[in-house]
Amino acid sequence: MRALNPPDCTAVRAELRSLLLSAGWPPETIADAELAFQELFVNAWQHGLSPAPAVLVSLLPTTLRVAVCDDCPDLPESRANADPFAVSGRGLHLVHALTHRFGATPTKTGKVTWFELDAAA
Repeated sequence: MRALNPPDCTAVRAELRSLLLSAGWPPETIADAELAFQELFVNAWQHGLSPAPAVLVSLLPTTLRVAVCDDCPDLPESRANADPFAVSGRGLHLVHALTHRFGATPTKTGKVTWFELDAAA
């Protein structure tokens, strides 16, 4: 049976925020990272068949990389003509707009969807 509510990602968001604050990243870039993470996490739960998606965060001196793993092999597709009044369907557009790079990599059991942000954003 599938849970009706997505798993709580509050702790991961708080850790991401704390990591970037301690590294001296600007608040607006931290907010972008949190929102992009939230979109990938909810997509992994909603469309990726993962009851609790795994999250990998890497912080290099000037680049943040956040990856969310799920169990669905289908690579994500942006909806070119997303209805601006629809309740959903614009998440990947947000991720694309908020980050410097993003994509998806197939794995043996599903995929990893990721984004990168540069510190000088």
